[in-house]
This record gives sequence, C-alpha cells and structure tokens, in this order.
Amino acid sequence: MKIALIAHDGKKADMVHFLSGFKDRLHQKDVELVATGTTGSHIERAGFDVQKLLSGPIGGDAQIAAMAAQKELDMVIFFRDPLDKHPHEPDVQMLMRICDVHNIPLATNPASADLMFKALTQTL
Repeated sequence: MKIALIAHDGKKADMVHFLSGFKDRLHQKDVELVATGTTGSHIERAGFDVQKLLSGPIGGDAQIAAMAAQKELDMVIFFRDPLDKHPHEPDVQMLMRICDVHNIPLATNPASADLMFKALTQTL
C-alpha cells in the first residue's frame, strides 16, 4: 500500500500527530509513505520512513497527482488549511480533481483520514 501525504504549513503538526496515532500499524504493515518535501521532513523527524518529493508549491502536489493518475497510490491524505490563501491553489485543485477522476481515496482532514486509514490498513 502506498499513501501520499501533504499538509499545508498550518497543518503539518496535525499530520505528524495523526501519523503518530498509527505508528505501530504503519511499522507492522507493508505501507509505503510518500510526501511533499517539507511535510516529508516533518514526518521523517517524527521517526517515519518517507519518500520525499518536491515541496508542494514548486511541484510536489503535481508529482503526487501524476502518481495518482498512474494508479500508483492507494490513498492521498492532504490536510488543507481552508482559512489561509495558497499561491499554488490551482495545483491543489488539480490534485483533488485527479483523485476524483481516478477514484483515489482523498482525505482532507483528520476525521476523514482516520476513517479511511483504519479501513484501508485493516485489509492488509
């Protein structure tokens, strides 16, 4: 299973906290994590193995969208900050559209991520 992880700046701590709740399950299961650059650095510092791509605003969101379009991902977790403006919003919208087009589960907040992650990791 391959899961992509993205978090806007104001949500990076939330992402690390979320993953920490699944640390045992992630280490026991065959789960590969891939993340945009800065998010990946935060995740890595928390003790997780993660493949880091470019930072979101400079192409990381597009790299994850390409992986989704090629059916290389089982899930995308993107903790968005809806109360802030983001210069790469077109990339964010493109990623969400690609997930919808290719039927890739997409969680944009911890509550939906928790439900989807539990369901997907139970089947491993």
